[in-house]
Amino acid sequence: MAEQQWVTDFGQYLLVQRQYSPLTQQAYLEDIADFTNFLTANGGLASYRQVGRLEIETFLDELTRRQLARETISRKISALRSFYRYLENHKLVAGNPFATVRIKGQAKTLPRFFYEQEMAALFAAVVGDEPVTVRDRALLELFYATGMRVSEVSDLTNAQLDLTMRIVLVHGKGNKDRYVPFGHHAQAALQQYLQESRPVLMQKLPQGPATHEYVFVNQRGQQLTSRGIAYILDRIIKNSSVNSDIHPHMLRHTFATHLLDHGADLRTVQELLGHASLSTTQIYTHVTMQHLQADYRQYFPRAQSESEPGASSSTTEPPKPNTATDSAASPNSARTDPQAKKKK
Repeated sequence: MAEQQWVTDFGQYLLVQRQYSPLTQQAYLEDIADFTNFLTANGGLASYRQVGRLEIETFLDELTRRQLARETISRKISALRSFYRYLENHKLVAGNPFATVRIKGQAKTLPRFFYEQEMAALFAAVVGDEPVTVRDRALLELFYATGMRVSEVSDLTNAQLDLTMRIVLVHGKGNKDRYVPFGHHAQAALQQYLQESRPVLMQKLPQGPATHEYVFVNQRGQQLTSRGIAYILDRIIKNSSVNSDIHPHMLRHTFATHLLDHGADLRTVQELLGHASLSTTQIYTHVTMQHLQADYRQYFPRAQSESEPGASSSTTEPPKPNTATDSAASPNSARTDPQAKKKK
């Protein structure tokens, strides 16, 4: 197509005006390129202005034929919808053909996270005085204590950290800032890293130790990238007793889930995560509710199925306690029959 400049301009718009990360911009452009290549391979169109219902339906059929997940198809359509919204706002097209396209029946997948015992095992895997080990522990502590995105941690500078007040200024998505507190564990780990380990690593930077202010650096003193962070976390979990894979966003999910598990309200978690909409945060309530139900089924005697050992049938009346000890141990002993009170 002759309008490739439109795609380039849209990419710049995502970076400059929407303040999206380079990885997010790349994902958008790849989805647009996928659609463009499909149109070219199937006869081609002279302009993005010619895209209509037939082309969209044919593209959806192709995505389904590839057996892509519904979440993937929905993401591609969302990227194209945003692209055409940009074109429409700039008077380059008359309308947005993707405005009413929705993928029905999209299954919601619950966020994966670590249990508290698993987090303890991860921290146990980063013990030592080597500069990179101290850095890795500070990195893990900050992720867990703040729920920051990997891009936010990678771009974090010294000026954003206040170790005395134990608070960090996070530059989030869409150029939105938020303050997030952290605890004394993260404070101690960050202090040790910044005072002892980071200066050692910065000495290996060819331009000298004062060329940048990024908090987390690699072994050559350069800014630690998102890919470098993912590599470090992968190495930590391989050295731990946790039998799972890991990606940086799992620590963000863990932060939110543990907050809710310990009684935090949803609005607080929304503010700490930097979510624009409360509906985005509500996915974590499904996670905590799932755990609540699992614990209920495991520990409450009446919730066990008949096939489970020691489970009583729902049609059988439980035996009456014969002793004071039995009465105290009964899960229903705390209830009082109001009719019994009247008889007395």
